[in-house]
Amino acid sequence: MKNSKSLLAILALLVGASSLTACKKTKVTEKDGIEYTYVKEGNEKAPNGEFLLYNLKITTSSDSVIFSTADNPFPGYLKVDDTMPINNGMDEIFLGLRKGDSITLESNVKTIFGENFPPPLKEDDQVKVRLGAFEIMNEEAIQAYFEKVMAAEDEKKAERAKERLIEEDKIIQDYIKEKGLEAQKTESGLYYVIEEEGTGDPVAPGATMSVDYAGYLIDGTLFDTSIESIARDNNMFNEGRPYEPLPVTVGMGQVIPGWDEGLLLLKKGSKGKFLIPSPLAYGENGAGAMIPANSVLVFDVDVADVQ
Repeated sequence: MKNSKSLLAILALLVGASSLTACKKTKVTEKDGIEYTYVKEGNEKAPNGEFLLYNLKITTSSDSVIFSTADNPFPGYLKVDDTMPINNGMDEIFLGLRKGDSITLESNVKTIFGENFPPPLKEDDQVKVRLGAFEIMNEEAIQAYFEKVMAAEDEKKAERAKERLIEEDKIIQDYIKEKGLEAQKTESGLYYVIEEEGTGDPVAPGATMSVDYAGYLIDGTLFDTSIESIARDNNMFNEGRPYEPLPVTVGMGQVIPGWDEGLLLLKKGSKGKFLIPSPLAYGENGAGAMIPANSVLVFDVDVADVQ
């Protein structure tokens, strides 16, 4: 009797599991023939003009992440418009989303991304998509939501910047010791060296300074200069750009904070060096291919004129 009851219990579990699997609805898009499955099905369609918020994760067939909204401060969102054309299967899936939908699908890269797919993927590589719509908001609500998220992200960024300043202060001090510099430090964390004092009155915010410069990464790699001879010596000469002092209205946020603060310490004819921690430079974003994220920068500066 005990064995019979155990067998019945196992059969009941198997039937239950089969029923759960059978509850998952699978559909196929009219365009591209993408087969997608509802892990969970929602029932609230967003009205025209309102916004549907969603989470999206795209991975390779081996589960390496290609894109995920979880890596960004904000989720994905789309403004509902029934008149929008449906150009492909992914449009069909997104425009049919309802709040509470949780969808999985697998297809090739070209079908998911179109012609502009990210390298090094190939158009016939298989990828997995996980998509879930979780909220509907009107324009006023979504604006308030994003402002709240942005404020929270700014707080996190400020905390990370404080940590970077501590870490990079040691890097700059080691550089100063190695180069034998006599540097001074400001309250913000900027280090500067006055190599020539210059003449005239101290510079006030709003003044325009003409500045020759050469900018380096902490390892000595030149990334930009206004001086032709330095550009040529470093194989960075660009025939199409002028090599001349850069005009800067100082103290007005036209340049990175380290420059804004540092230039106010100089006068006409001053020569100096700025050692700038990344939070006072280009921070977590970096700048183009030449300046990676969280880069300490070194600038040689020469104030040609002050107006």
